Amino acid sequence: MGGTRGKKMLKTNNDQNLFLRLLLDMGEMMLKSGAEVSRVEDSLSRMGRAYGAPHMDAFVITSSIVLTAGFGDGTVVTQTRRIEGSGGNDFTMLEALNELSRECCASPLPLKELRARLDEASSLVPAAGKLYLGSMLASGAFAVFFGGSLWDGAAAAAIGALVCLLQLKCSRYIPGAAIFNLLVSFVTGAVIGGLSKIFPALDPGMIMIGDIMLVIPGVAITIAIRDTLVGDTISGAMRLIESLVKAAAIAGGFMLALLLTRG
Repeated sequence: MGGTRGKKMLKTNNDQNLFLRLLLDMGEMMLKSGAEVSRVEDSLSRMGRAYGAPHMDAFVITSSIVLTAGFGDGTVVTQTRRIEGSGGNDFTMLEALNELSRECCASPLPLKELRARLDEASSLVPAAGKLYLGSMLASGAFAVFFGGSLWDGAAAAAIGALVCLLQLKCSRYIPGAAIFNLLVSFVTGAVIGGLSKIFPALDPGMIMIGDIMLVIPGVAITIAIRDTLVGDTISGAMRLIESLVKAAAIAGGFMLALLLTRG
């Protein structure tokens, strides 16, 4: 049913090209939301077949998407998209895109409606209050979990709100995730070092452990290992290298801050 209905929507070559552009938009959004490349390839291929393209070839790595759709009338359309930036993890958007993919596979939406639904998914932004609260709870809890006092946890929570503020307000103005992580880690480490001098009872190591959890790329490293194990070695290697560079930048920022505040 889905494939038959989808064929009626892609009557002209312009419709087919527009559809592939929408698939590329969706694939880019999924990648920047933290999806594995195999999930992106599978979702785009299934949607292509649902819209009347029995032959779908999707090649996805973290920096590029190549789609080729062979339609029933013999037309073959290929489009490529360069993916810039990593985007991090946005599971709210990813869940919305997965739901949209399943809905389209079951009953293809008109292209205008599909465009509107993609725009709607891209506008999903978690409430700032929830992000601040989550950052404070996570950093404070980790500081206490690893052996810090309740005062260490409170300090880590307060500085966690600062880290969240920098992530929300400053990331768009700083080129490159590694440079951003370096600057955030330096600022965070400098605040922790200064705070521990004002309040000697605080343990800067425990506070730092709690706050570093907000920026360390743990999910990205896990996805990189998974990609490698399932055979997506190019994407796995690229994600792993990017994650290690981010981790090195985080360590470098904290080290610079400690050297300055201890001097």
